[in-house]
Amino acid sequence: MRLSERKNKEPYNRLVVKFGGTSLADGVNISRAANSVAKKAKEGVQMAVVVSAMGRATDLLIDTVDQACGKIISSNELDDILAMGERTSARVFTAALKARGQKCCYLDPYDSDWPIITDEKFSKANPILPVCIERAKKHLQPLLEDGMIVVVPGFVGKSEAGMITTMGRGASDITALILAQALSADQVILVTDVEGIMTADPKIIRSPVRLEEISMDTLVGLADSGSKFIQKKALRYKNPEIDIKVINNSAGDLDSDGTIIHGTFLNSTVVESYPEPAMAVTIVGKEASESTQTLTEIFHEIRKAGATLLGASINHNSLILYLPMNVAGSLLDSLHSIVVKDERTIAMAVRKDLAFIKVRGVALEETPGVINGITKDLNSAGINIYGIFTITSSVLIFVDIKDKEKAVHLIEGTIRTNIN
Repeated sequence: MRLSERKNKEPYNRLVVKFGGTSLADGVNISRAANSVAKKAKEGVQMAVVVSAMGRATDLLIDTVDQACGKIISSNELDDILAMGERTSARVFTAALKARGQKCCYLDPYDSDWPIITDEKFSKANPILPVCIERAKKHLQPLLEDGMIVVVPGFVGKSEAGMITTMGRGASDITALILAQALSADQVILVTDVEGIMTADPKIIRSPVRLEEISMDTLVGLADSGSKFIQKKALRYKNPEIDIKVINNSAGDLDSDGTIIHGTFLNSTVVESYPEPAMAVTIVGKEASESTQTLTEIFHEIRKAGATLLGASINHNSLILYLPMNVAGSLLDSLHSIVVKDERTIAMAVRKDLAFIKVRGVALEETPGVINGITKDLNSAGINIYGIFTITSSVLIFVDIKDKEKAVHLIEGTIRTNIN
């Protein structure tokens, strides 16, 4: 639901609120956070609160273990230690709520009603989603309906064998989004040290502007570029019907303005092929890509022809444009005319009958070696790659049209082996 659509709706009745580590860095911050939760509770709002470790607690635990044990520690022992940051935070936050007269409790992974069940990939455990949903509905929902504020340590899971696991740095976001799904929350509020999602990184760009709202597809593009405001792995757990609001902890008010994240992103990784053949138009010349005017004219002609630019590769001495083959022949003539009149460009070549294959899914960026696996499998099958690009959790691949079906089959096999 868009922010503009929500303004005239009824108030929220159930929230999942996640406080990041900076929001709980010390007693003053914890007090402000607890006040904001108590205020909403007094309005009759049901809440599950997910807490990260206080400040740099996780880093301190890692440093301590490194100094004390070196590398001689098992992965499950390390997870058990690192989980103490969030587990302690939950206890402190619950005590702060009780001091404000709130009816509340915290959950611990050793409790029988603990909801987040994972596999045993220690330090990068994956939630077993159907089990998590079922347990959260069974154990947490009745507590909320009874007026209890439930505080849950983020980042932490438990295997089916009862061993404590952790889901990776920043994985408190995963906990929050899973609980929101299970509890049919009206909204997830992520309380951070920023005002929301900005038009640029304030550490790099002066005076960026806060975005009022952003779609998941756009958000993934920013996450790919390195902006860190939500754990990328967590995005796959967002329910399309439940918005996320990112706000600044300094306001001390869960109703404060922030950025609304709406929509959802593809959970699984899929392989798609463009239905029509494509072509690669290569323009070469010394400093071929240095003329801003030439580049502007080239893209203007493509736009004027109504053509879809499938991909592009620009370097010092060449420009490669990947276009559908069904574009009007006049477009190639227009591009050639631009090449002839610009002294920086020398010639143009066209390779026809290419297949355009797109692999997309949020898990691509989280799985090292996927691109290497794709290129290795295609190479082993004798399939030449005429272009490969990565952008916004997608991999774009161009091969000969005669190899299209075989390439799609091989890439699907690579994805099944490495991701899905």
